[in-house]
Amino acid sequence: MFSEMFSYAFMIRATIAIVLISPLFGMVGTMIVQKRMAYFSDALGHSALTGIAAGVIMGIGNTTISMVLFGICFALLLNYISRKGLSSSDTLISVFASCATALGLAILSRGGSFSNYSAILVGDILSITVSEIIQLVVLFGVILIFWCYSINRLTAISIHATLAKSRSISVRVMEDAFAILIALLVMLSIKWVGILLINALLILPAASSRNISENFREYTYLAILFSVFSGVLGLFVSYFTDMATGPMIVIIASVIYFATYVYGKDR
Repeated sequence: MFSEMFSYAFMIRATIAIVLISPLFGMVGTMIVQKRMAYFSDALGHSALTGIAAGVIMGIGNTTISMVLFGICFALLLNYISRKGLSSSDTLISVFASCATALGLAILSRGGSFSNYSAILVGDILSITVSEIIQLVVLFGVILIFWCYSINRLTAISIHATLAKSRSISVRVMEDAFAILIALLVMLSIKWVGILLINALLILPAASSRNISENFREYTYLAILFSVFSGVLGLFVSYFTDMATGPMIVIIASVIYFATYVYGKDR
């Protein structure tokens, strides 16, 4: 049964991609949940459409480049305005997400050409290429190095920013660096997981882990475990049921969340 599945090159590539990207979702998701940034990652996902539109307008053949550049600028802009305290963070991010989505849709739908880009809404992990897997390997290395260097600083900031400043931690630099990290992860993986699902894949494993973990180390390890498990199982189930991979991964991650929620309440 499994030997037949892995006789297809696209399934091998998809499995490798899932194994590479799932730990990143779990790892980064823990800090997104810890810092209550769910709206932030969701807004970045929706801004991908505007990034694509910008690439089309400027004649950039590889729209991934325009998505990444726009995503980084968008993330830094959100951080800047949030620090100014011009509006509540949730309201501000929701406004920006709505505006970015509408702008991207308006530009891409000009001349009835949006159908060429509609696949990005749900993603297609089975279409990943060898060169894109290499991109994921590089992304994995970058995020892992950043995480090992910055996790203690980010944790201190999430607990008490003022106390973190008193310990010579540059809060602004760390927050901007983490925002750029989220932008890179979202923009480089959105083609395969989809705009509509990217935030769920970032939030659900971490939220599930938080329901039952007793310390931060356990919180991180369980989030990575839940993310990899739901990713691999979702890929396999989607193959045997002939359903879309992204939604199946989210369904399994949701089941894990509800199971851990019930278990955590009963403890």
